[in-house]
Amino acid sequence: MQGKTNYISYFKWIGCYWLVTLVFINNTNGQELADSINLVLQHRIIENDTLPHINLQEIPVIPPYKFKNKRHKRRYGKMVRNIKKVLPYARSAGEKVNAINAHLSTLTTEKEKKEYLKQAEKELFDEFEAPLRKLTFSQGRLLIKLINRETGDTTYDLIKQYKGGFTAFFWQGVARLFGSNLKSEYYKDGDDQMIEHIILLIDNGII
Repeated sequence: MQGKTNYISYFKWIGCYWLVTLVFINNTNGQELADSINLVLQHRIIENDTLPHINLQEIPVIPPYKFKNKRHKRRYGKMVRNIKKVLPYARSAGEKVNAINAHLSTLTTEKEKKEYLKQAEKELFDEFEAPLRKLTFSQGRLLIKLINRETGDTTYDLIKQYKGGFTAFFWQGVARLFGSNLKSEYYKDGDDQMIEHIILLIDNGII
């Protein structure tokens, strides 16, 4: 009986060995594979057997989007194109807002803050004005939502924070004339489920 147990344990070990080997082959080039042979693997003891243990990278499982009809499917395709164009701007905006806030926290006087914000505004306009002018109305509305997703603040709140309440009120009025709303918020589990699904696919290199 002891011999049979050892026999089974041996094949358990062999099976795990080849599993680990395949993982290394699929995730490393030849040199990395050669280097990895000298690594000491983590292990677990299961039923008196010492088995190699390795943490595999998490693989997200994203179910396909359910379309109500052909029109809904066409809308999804159009949304994919718009998000691919607008998402980089929203993420860049999020990074810059974080950088601006971090730098503002180091300034002590209102004069320094105003001068810094004036310079930051000029740099933002120089970088984004030309490409953003080429966005369609629907892409502009999408950008407003995605900025909220990336920063946690609405576009209205950001303008108010950096430029004051009157300026935010003015641009909100302008946005309304074009069917937009600077106070638009992002609801990934509500009205914006389609957008969130597409972003997850983009982030995982699926589309």
